[in-house]
Amino acid sequence: MAGIKALVGLSFSGALGLTFLLLGCALEQFGVYWPLFVLIFYIMSPLPHFIASRCGDDTDSSSNACRELALFLTTGIVISAFGLPIVLARKEVIYWGACGLVMAGNAVIFLTILGFFLIFGGGDDFSWEQW
Repeated sequence: MAGIKALVGLSFSGALGLTFLLLGCALEQFGVYWPLFVLIFYIMSPLPHFIASRCGDDTDSSSNACRELALFLTTGIVISAFGLPIVLARKEVIYWGACGLVMAGNAVIFLTILGFFLIFGGGDDFSWEQW
């Protein structure tokens, strides 16, 4: 039952983050849809972790180069998602209010992605040997 509650909570927070993002685009005083390009960063952010979990060895060493590279790339993607609305607002493509709503949506979405990996990413029971 705890898994269902966590899934519902993550779904709610994801919907809240996307609501902030869409409000930053679709409100009448803003009316510019350029901030929707951060959706690309939402899709790209978990990819380095997925690749690193499959290609890296599962030894108990404190340092794994593949996982550290994945964390570095994920950090770059997340910072880019926060930087894009700021650059758009500085170039006066979008308003600063829209930038604030997109930044709030970014924070909620990335915390939702982090929560997903903390709740559901711990145990990887899949093994190719069972085939």
